[in-house]
Amino acid sequence: MGKKLLMGNEAIALGAIRAGVNVVTGYPGTPSTEVLEVIAHNNPGDIYVEWSVNEKAAMEIAAGAAYSGARTLVTMKQVGLNVAADPLMCLSYIGVKGGMVVLAADDPGPFSSQTEQDTRHFARFSNLPVLDPATPEEAYEMIRYAFELSETVQLPVFLRPTTRVCHACGTVDVDDSREVNEPEGFVKDPKWVIFPSLAYRKHLHIEQLQHRLSEIFSQSDLNTVSGSGKLGIAASGVACTYVFEALEKLQAQVKVFKVGTPYPLPGAKAEEFLDGLEQVLVFEELDPVVEEELMLLCSSKDINVRILGKKTGNLPFAGEYTFELVCEALARFLGIQTEGADKTALPQLPVRQPVLCAGCPHRASFYAVKMAAKGQKAVFTGDIGCYTLGNAKPLDMVDTCLCMGAGITVAQGIKRTEPDTSCIAFIGDSTFFHTGIPGIANAVYNNTDITIIILDNSTTAMTGHQPHPGIGRTMMNSISEKIDIYGVVKACGVGHIVKGNPLDFKNSVELVKKAVAYKGPSVVIFEAPCIALFKPEVKNTVSEKCKKCRKCITEIGCPAISVDDGRVVIEPSLCYGCGLCVNVCPFNAIEKAEV
Repeated sequence: MGKKLLMGNEAIALGAIRAGVNVVTGYPGTPSTEVLEVIAHNNPGDIYVEWSVNEKAAMEIAAGAAYSGARTLVTMKQVGLNVAADPLMCLSYIGVKGGMVVLAADDPGPFSSQTEQDTRHFARFSNLPVLDPATPEEAYEMIRYAFELSETVQLPVFLRPTTRVCHACGTVDVDDSREVNEPEGFVKDPKWVIFPSLAYRKHLHIEQLQHRLSEIFSQSDLNTVSGSGKLGIAASGVACTYVFEALEKLQAQVKVFKVGTPYPLPGAKAEEFLDGLEQVLVFEELDPVVEEELMLLCSSKDINVRILGKKTGNLPFAGEYTFELVCEALARFLGIQTEGADKTALPQLPVRQPVLCAGCPHRASFYAVKMAAKGQKAVFTGDIGCYTLGNAKPLDMVDTCLCMGAGITVAQGIKRTEPDTSCIAFIGDSTFFHTGIPGIANAVYNNTDITIIILDNSTTAMTGHQPHPGIGRTMMNSISEKIDIYGVVKACGVGHIVKGNPLDFKNSVELVKKAVAYKGPSVVIFEAPCIALFKPEVKNTVSEKCKKCRKCITEIGCPAISVDDGRVVIEPSLCYGCGLCVNVCPFNAIEKAEV
């Protein structure tokens, strides 16, 4: 046993190793990514770890291993749970044998997601228990409990850390010992095959199981009641930490219900908390899950306590909670006057807009497509990844972005309503394997005249350069068969497929022009590695030929190019020598120089 300063995701990973996890699967997505990576890095040698092609595959692999008695962990972010929803909903009926934990990290804010959706709704929807850690230390303990609970009730169990818990650091007492879990192996049984008649009986069973889970949670140390008075505070997740800090600052004494298991709500513990109270203010990030559960409990048990929170306008629905927000809301609720704003506080820093890196091959791809489609009526559908940043000016090349893989299929919908529009879809290499292939198959099957640009930069760049099937390397550090994107596209039946380097500007423009002119589905695969994968051999410099037209700035928006004292300059520490600006300059004023 020793104390270590750990990030929340590290604590979860080490907690899973301590708990004897056998199989870990997942798909990278902030804020969950580091959990699987830390397990892989600290693998004692007997844990199987993989980045799966998508969250649905990851969920099903983890389920199969759990059917065999293994302890399994599947990791993803909240939107990834949408992809895994199909097997998840069925798993709540089928159940598992070995402990199975579904780590779905929520992103209040959101900081790096297209939604602020709340995983606790999936828990209610699927009738599966969910644990809500407040700190990295608690997350370390919770995951062990999650495996034990899963094996007790023979159902998957959610662990729902939010961004602040995932990426905050805390001092954790780390136990170096490991539980030993030897999977029994798969035992044939009709219960593993879901049929309507079985599903009906299972539905009755899991509804009844909610009462048992509520009783189990009421006895758990994860839920506590402290303090006294007529006013109460209920808090879940990281909001608990802010509440206790705020109470200390305000020097206030109230009754506090710390909720570590928001669903099913620990009924007996909640009734203990509500006893003698007049009003309760509920603190929880995202949706009013605990708030509504307390309202339902008061209604069903005829408890005369007013529940306040998001639905009453006392707290905001959207965004991440902060200590300041919680402290102010708590002070208003308790009728405590707080000091005015600190007049010495520093002004807010200017917001830095996210941009594609200097030298990013995606910028060259976007610019080539832009030039090829010039003068045409065109719509550019995008996807999830670094290349979503192609929507920013001056490129302005991403008109839609819905969810992973949707760029290809959204383009087909637009084409069916606007036949005279050139519909061009962008998708990355990792996203192609994740959910892009079905969209291509659909375009071929229905002969939809769209052009698909596959941006192959040889990595999953947005989430931290994880491997994918097109790279030929796995998370277990083994070499695998590299799946050829060109070959997959050809097997789907696409009639026009070309490959090129987007940094070869003139050729890239011609490749796109021919693909767009082709009648039917066409694909251009732009291959150039992410700048994080290599060191530059050349830099670009601006010569005296520069006429200060600033076309290099207004056309491509590279962050390495700026104006200094009226003169265009290229910052050498940012430049990767990609040469795109060389092609843009009409006066040949930008030259390449050896590093």
